[in-house]
Amino acid sequence: MANTNNPGVSEISSDHDEVKKWAEERGGVPSIVKGTGGEGKPGILRFDFPDVGPKANLEHISWDEFFKVFDEKDLALLYQEKTSTGEISRFNKFVSRSCLEEEKD
Repeated sequence: MANTNNPGVSEISSDHDEVKKWAEERGGVPSIVKGTGGEGKPGILRFDFPDVGPKANLEHISWDEFFKVFDEKDLALLYQEKTSTGEISRFNKFVSRSCLEEEKD
């Protein structure tokens, strides 16, 4: 769960509802990088934020497709709720879920 009391602090989650809520609150659309994957392998996941200009190298996908790849690759989302100045942050990165285990230790 996000720590909104500490702007600029990164959070990490593999919870589908939390990941989807974070992205949708910022206008993020689930996407894959075109030309990655292939031969039945999933592509590289990204969020497209169309209000800052759609990226030509991103292909929008459904949330179901997104979370299928997310789970197959055993990913978690590293993200910020707010920047250090208190603004809404779009900082995000997909990381291995092993990072979740390291945080618990």
